[in-house]
Amino acid sequence: MVNEIQTHCDIEKAMLHETIKTKIKPEANKATNLDDQSEAFLSIDKAKLITDLVKTKDLEILRTFNGVGGLAEAIQTNLEDGINGKDKGKRLIEFGYNNFKQPPPQLGFWYFLVEGFKDPTKLFQLLVSAISLGFSIKEDGARERWYDHGGSIFAALLVIGLSAVSNYMQIRQFDRLSKISNDVKLDVVRDGRRQTISISDVVVGEVVFLKIGDRIPADGLFIDGHSLVVEESGMASGKSGFVGVDAIENPFLIGGSKVADGYARMLVTSVSGMGSKMGHGGCEYDNQTPLQSRLDELIVLIGKVACVVAVLDLLAIAIRSFSRNTNNGKNGNWTDTIDIPFVARGVLAIVEGLSLALTVTVAYSTSGMMGDRAMARKLSACETMGSATVICTHKTGILTMNLMKVTSFWVGFDHIEDGNSSIDARVLQLYHQGVGLNTTSSVYKSDEYFGSPTEKAILSWAVTNLGTNIQKSKQDFEILHVETFNSEKKWSGVSIGDRNNNTLHLHRKGAAEMILAMCSNYYQKTGVEMSLNHDEKIRFEKIIKGMAASGLRCIAFAHKQIQENEPKHHDEDGSKTLNEEGLTLLGIIGIKDPCRPGVKEAINTCKSAGVEIKMITGDNVFTAKAIATELGILEAGPHVSNNGEVIEGEEFRNYTEEERMEKVDRIRVMARSSPLDKLLMVQCLKKKGHVVGVTGHSTKDAPALKEADIGLSMGIEGTEVAKESSDIVILDDDFGSIVMGLKWGRCLFDNIQKFIQFQLPANVAALVINFISDASGRGVPLTTVQMLWVNLIMVTFGALALAVEKPTKELMQHNPPAGICITNNMWRNILAQSLHQIVVLLTFWFSGRSFFRVDEKVNGMIILNTFVLCQVFNLFNSRKVEEMNVFEGLHKNMKFLGIVGLILVLQIVMVELLKKVANTQKLNVEQWGMCIGFASLSWPIGWSVKLIQVPETPFLSYIRGRWI
Repeated sequence: MVNEIQTHCDIEKAMLHETIKTKIKPEANKATNLDDQSEAFLSIDKAKLITDLVKTKDLEILRTFNGVGGLAEAIQTNLEDGINGKDKGKRLIEFGYNNFKQPPPQLGFWYFLVEGFKDPTKLFQLLVSAISLGFSIKEDGARERWYDHGGSIFAALLVIGLSAVSNYMQIRQFDRLSKISNDVKLDVVRDGRRQTISISDVVVGEVVFLKIGDRIPADGLFIDGHSLVVEESGMASGKSGFVGVDAIENPFLIGGSKVADGYARMLVTSVSGMGSKMGHGGCEYDNQTPLQSRLDELIVLIGKVACVVAVLDLLAIAIRSFSRNTNNGKNGNWTDTIDIPFVARGVLAIVEGLSLALTVTVAYSTSGMMGDRAMARKLSACETMGSATVICTHKTGILTMNLMKVTSFWVGFDHIEDGNSSIDARVLQLYHQGVGLNTTSSVYKSDEYFGSPTEKAILSWAVTNLGTNIQKSKQDFEILHVETFNSEKKWSGVSIGDRNNNTLHLHRKGAAEMILAMCSNYYQKTGVEMSLNHDEKIRFEKIIKGMAASGLRCIAFAHKQIQENEPKHHDEDGSKTLNEEGLTLLGIIGIKDPCRPGVKEAINTCKSAGVEIKMITGDNVFTAKAIATELGILEAGPHVSNNGEVIEGEEFRNYTEEERMEKVDRIRVMARSSPLDKLLMVQCLKKKGHVVGVTGHSTKDAPALKEADIGLSMGIEGTEVAKESSDIVILDDDFGSIVMGLKWGRCLFDNIQKFIQFQLPANVAALVINFISDASGRGVPLTTVQMLWVNLIMVTFGALALAVEKPTKELMQHNPPAGICITNNMWRNILAQSLHQIVVLLTFWFSGRSFFRVDEKVNGMIILNTFVLCQVFNLFNSRKVEEMNVFEGLHKNMKFLGIVGLILVLQIVMVELLKKVANTQKLNVEQWGMCIGFASLSWPIGWSVKLIQVPETPFLSYIRGRWI
């Protein structure tokens, strides 16, 4: 039975392929004309076959197209020159857009609003407010009491609304970051020219260049390349695996997979709009940031206190009312005062301002970082960056300009300064082979080079100084095997066959001391091959050290003519490579990569801010030391090499765990390091209690980027894998942008502390004043509507005013913040301002009528006006936590002054014009002056208390050390 089923399946498959052939052959015989815009590229059936080709990985279907070349002809693509740029619009219409990395569905404002009504605390507030309103309407009628109790319901709704706004702003900020992060750039060839385009601009028929670390932009087929290995993401199973890709057995490339090794060109056969197997990625949404977690605990504590006060106040009122102790012994109506305890509930609305303030501040700081060329991929990245104590950075491209140029050239023991005229023709021919074919770079025009900065520098030098003709080399030689460069072995190799005389050649290129160790002979510039003995190796090592001490990166070239039966050995990954011994040294070059302007000053800024800089580089120890000394990471002097500040990666790797933990703090430079060494460094530093930032740009940096507290990838030279593993992308690859990220991170934390320092005095004052007043039987001075107005000032305007404070130089003149929400200095300031407001307002409440010679309503208005103005004056105090001069830099912050002006205008309108709605009374000039005078005492009090010294250890840490 099984055999019959199998036979039946084979017959059906054979019939399917015959059907495919009949559909394809008539169209394949048509002339393909790239300029013909009148015909469709493909029939519907044929387009579906090509779309399914990569999904099914069916070689039989590919053969019916006569291979990749035939398929390219079918979709009107020239594999050498790419698509015709004029066809792009037509291809988009027929095949669709490449909607790579679709973000998750956006959550709208109404979603968060509905979620707010599911909160038990908020529902309780609404329920009690509604009951209060119902009793009041029953007793006094709707017309008389709807202002106060309606305002109470409105205040409860405001709390829910503010929470929804806060959450919505946070998700929108994430969506904006995701949109920017998903704009991946890649190289294609169009109209015969290599170009860089966005991944969303990729169309079917595109010829795309792939290199290590790239994410494959769409489904497609392998055209040519070497040693290509991809990590396929299993869309159905969720599993991943490494797969070799070649032109014969497996030419299929799945969109979303990562290039783990090698390089290649691919032909795009379907984009994500056609059902390509694209993966999703982009920014990562943090459900809750660390600072938000600490603030939430603070919010819960204050909320519980407010609820307890509200319940106690309610009980006191109920007992007093039913015992007929109110209204001078008459039968009091307890609904007249039932709204009073829910002034404490109004305080809960203020507490919601902490979440809003954090959201606004994070959004502002993240936008500020973006303006300074640092894009946060996670919403928590900005605040974590502000706490960094160590930054482990690589060298090339971030500390240096990545504008490399060959400035020194040695053949044998001769320094070549006059081009190639003095070099023997045979040696020169070997250079043409070793440079032109052992490279991942390419030349499209005489002055257009593509590839890594190092490869481009070597290629440019060879073409200009040595007269290398890459196209001729490719015609004369066949590339048989390629060993791509990686950060562990630090060299690349190529095996080639001479088409003219059938000889085989092996070329190596890489770190000079490593290539030198593989050599048994060397060429003189005259073409004489000499034996390389111990003394001559030492001479070459001195040449290398001399160039390295000048800050040059030293690259050596070596050659060996091989036999077909030359024995091979197996690498750790199982691949076969030729024996790397017995090579002949061709020569050594020195590449200069100038340091970036401003990097030394940026490093000094980090030092003054208590942030330690460690340089981790693949260069040799002499080059690394020279660059580190030039940039100020190391102090100049011979002592550096002997005190453990400079080591090599292998030495660090071979330490025991205890030795690494003991020595890691002293290390400033780690040379000849691998990504594994960087990962070990990050792990050790984290165990020592540091908040670690690490930079990276290659695929193999991904583990270290993920392990670090803050991963910093490069926007220009970084691979997509590195970017997706990071928290922040440095868009211009400049170390100065990292320092700006530090500033914005500290600014975020500083602004949150300012808001807490501004908000808590009003919280404390409102709770104490209303509780004491109500417990005394006098009622409360502030109605619900009036407290609602104070809430608006503190929550909305206060958050906006303090969130837009920009980073200052002072932020980088002290050690990183310790993650404490409220310091002892803040508690000192908060208590001083709270006492000032409590004393003034309680005095006004109990003695104001006789002191001001006014009735109760005007006295209540004076209390409200003074309370609001106290918050305005304290807004200025809150700009500085420890500094004495709270007005410093105020003229540069026009937004702050504008918000203060808006608060004052609205307060005047409320007092003078909104008598009925807000239950207010007009004040004369003298009364306004009294309000301003007593409120302005906030400034001298704030200045005076800063003279009081307080201990550094937060006193509440003994009770709740984790949240405060």
